[in-house]
Amino acid sequence: MDMKETAAIITGGASGLGAATARAFTEAGAMVTIFDRDAKLGQALAGELGADFAQVDVTDEASVAAGLAIALERMGKVNALVNCAGIAYAIKTLGRDGAHPLDAFRRTIDVNLVGSFNCIRLVSEAMAQNDTNAEGERGAIINTASIAAFDGQKGQAAYTASKAGVVGMALPIARDLAQVGIRINTIAPGLFLTPMLEGLPEEAREQLAADVTFPKRLGRPEEYARLARFMVESAYLNAECVRIDGALRMR
Repeated sequence: MDMKETAAIITGGASGLGAATARAFTEAGAMVTIFDRDAKLGQALAGELGADFAQVDVTDEASVAAGLAIALERMGKVNALVNCAGIAYAIKTLGRDGAHPLDAFRRTIDVNLVGSFNCIRLVSEAMAQNDTNAEGERGAIINTASIAAFDGQKGQAAYTASKAGVVGMALPIARDLAQVGIRINTIAPGLFLTPMLEGLPEEAREQLAADVTFPKRLGRPEEYARLARFMVESAYLNAECVRIDGALRMR
């Protein structure tokens, strides 16, 4: 898919990996609508990039439908979706304060897994109305998992379960959507310099980077964005999960 013919929705697009992707896509000539709960950050970035913004809660059906309507009105179509919205808690199954709070587990699954699927199912319905390109494509979807889906650490039961679900649902979704010409792929980032890690002291960031095989540093959001762009542009890439982690294996 040509980026100059791409009209993308990017969830969690106001900061971190989503913001880097919004920036990379607009710089490549794509139209972008940012979905995020943070209206202040989202509107500011959209204004900077010449993109559009919709305040959206990915877990809420009506909220996503309303955001999709805004995106369709302003861009005329949607043929790419990048799901970056997500949350993470560090809570052990059994810790000093007792059992893992069930509401925190449910919330993590709801945002990371159910939220991704909620956007996929509604946006793919709109994509199915697109004309096909020369490859027979009507759309491309990218989900964000994590290397925690494969080697989650202690305190990551909820996060790992949610991201493993994101990885696992890609193949059946690819099979479901093949008939209408929509691809889906997954990116599994390692340790990236997102706002959460930027708030750590420099010494703490260096300790995290020391476990990375090569290069020994944290990932840069623009590296995620380049991979997302490659997935949109590569018509033969479908139902794949690509780790981008400097060969880090968490333990």
